[in-house]
Amino acid sequence: MNLLELTNLQPKVLRQPRPQLFSHAPTMPPTLHQPQPNFRATTVFEMDIDWGVEVVDQIESHWRQQLRPRLEGLTDDEYFWQPVADCWTVSRRGQSSAPISFGTGEFTLDYAEPPHEQEPVTTIAWRLAHVLVGLASTNSKLFGRAATDTETFSYPGTAQEALQQLDDEYERFINGVRNLGAAGLAQPQGFPPAFADAPMARKMLYVNLELIHHGAEICLLRDLYLRNT
Repeated sequence: MNLLELTNLQPKVLRQPRPQLFSHAPTMPPTLHQPQPNFRATTVFEMDIDWGVEVVDQIESHWRQQLRPRLEGLTDDEYFWQPVADCWTVSRRGQSSAPISFGTGEFTLDYAEPPHEQEPVTTIAWRLAHVLVGLASTNSKLFGRAATDTETFSYPGTAQEALQQLDDEYERFINGVRNLGAAGLAQPQGFPPAFADAPMARKMLYVNLELIHHGAEICLLRDLYLRNT
């Protein structure tokens, strides 16, 4: 059998031309038409994050670079200035016209149970006192400070005393958070009851929020004072 005969014995495959759906469509490699097995459309990058550092840095950078410098030079006139009549403030004991007075020292904090006919406007003294007692209360529960709360705190009667207390309470707070580290921030905070099972980080971030929020209000009151006196 010669080569020609061997060739004729093999089956012939008739290939039909593939129909072209779009006459002007470019021919593309098959790999671009069909997804490859095990192809991942999204790449996930893993990053090691030290949440203890992040929580501290959030408030530290704001405190050092923005808030605390804006409080320098605060005077007693600014501290007690009332932008409107009947502001809540810090008053010498026995001289407040508020329904409730908190505090155990010479000066007391104005208060009234809600709801209010109108939300009270507050002085810088009141705002600083609110921030102070929030920090002091947290420090007493977590970071070794003597026990205190809104009713038993000794409120400052001068701007200088308020800023000194603020510096002291802030330093105790931020050092305490720093020492908690990521592991401590992941532990249940334990109080108040509604948030007992929430991570400690949530409590610390709330304190950060209070400092940023009320600090901005104090700075605004300083700006208004300078333009209205």
